[in-house]
Amino acid sequence: MNLYNLLKIAYRALLRNKTRAMLTMLGVIIGIGSVIAMVSLGQSSEKSINEELSSMGTNMISVMRQWQRRGAVNMGGGNTQTLTLRDVEAIRERARHVSMVTPVVNHSAQLVSGNNNWPGNIRGVNEEWIDINKFTLARGANISFEDVRSTASVTVIGKTVAENLFAPDDDPVGQVIRVGPRPVRVIGVLNGKGVNQMGNDQDDIVLMPYTSVMRRMLSINFLHGIVASASSEAVANLATDEITEILRVEHRLRPDQPNDFRVWTQQDMLDTAASISGFLTMLLAIIAGISLIVGGIGIMNIMYVTVTERTREIGLRMAIGARNRDILLQFLCESTILSLIGGIIGIIFGLMLSYGVSYALNWPFMLSWPIVGLSFVVCAAIGMFFGWYPAKKAAGLDPINALRYE
Repeated sequence: MNLYNLLKIAYRALLRNKTRAMLTMLGVIIGIGSVIAMVSLGQSSEKSINEELSSMGTNMISVMRQWQRRGAVNMGGGNTQTLTLRDVEAIRERARHVSMVTPVVNHSAQLVSGNNNWPGNIRGVNEEWIDINKFTLARGANISFEDVRSTASVTVIGKTVAENLFAPDDDPVGQVIRVGPRPVRVIGVLNGKGVNQMGNDQDDIVLMPYTSVMRRMLSINFLHGIVASASSEAVANLATDEITEILRVEHRLRPDQPNDFRVWTQQDMLDTAASISGFLTMLLAIIAGISLIVGGIGIMNIMYVTVTERTREIGLRMAIGARNRDILLQFLCESTILSLIGGIIGIIFGLMLSYGVSYALNWPFMLSWPIVGLSFVVCAAIGMFFGWYPAKKAAGLDPINALRYE
């Protein structure tokens, strides 16, 4: 029996039970659709995170306080006071591959303007913070060196803060808001950057001179962090090594002592994000693959039912000259067609789902042709693998007993 006849017989057999065939394919459709969607969304999220971090410049370097540990418990870095202004000056003077550096002091306070109020995320920085973090001004001016030197009560606010404290037709520049109990004059408004991949609003920020935050608000003499910029992306690793050496000397750490600070580059963040995204994508794809196996078991189950229902037909075909091989190929064709049609529908479903989610989350849509091709091959393999045993059973029937079957 040639392939054309096998396909024609398989097609007619499936058409006789259209509802049952669709329900059988459902497991394969869901499995393949889930695999395609999970892999595509994983790649989309990874690309989106990479683009976002790259937009900040992979030459940005962050220095943070080291976590405190008590036994095996991580206590965080809230009470660590290892970073100081002297560290910033040492980096500025001795790090040859660092072009800009700013102290960072974090604070939170209620912001009030007239009848409007907003919970504020205050960040004490110097005039270089905006350039290091690739922010731009929508209007007004940046914090100046003189503002830092004189501990001026001035601020540059993010777009979200401006929208919540002022009416749309009001110009925030020049107006006075209260940061906690203190009056502060707005000197600039930042252009918007939107929400990052962690769900944090990058525009919900209030920049002030770090001297004002340290002395007037927190009364502290240590920093919460340091942010620097390497001269170029090519020397970011050299700059990181320089900063590490400088801080170890400043903190008088012996060679056998661990660092009491952490140094991160944007590339480290990119690598970490890619690792996490890849792991989650693989995990979700494995879970989706389990549903694909369940779909294959459904095909095996329905093929068993089909063999039982068509026992007399099998006996008749054998009686008029069909060989065992022909019967085997006939049922293998049916199971493979079921799986392939389900796979094609599943691929379309998965691509539509991933496109819809990517569009809703404003992620770039990623289509992996190797995964699509592999999914198609897997569908054919599942149809043949799970259809083999029922087909083998059909081919092994005794013609006489098959003709007598009721």
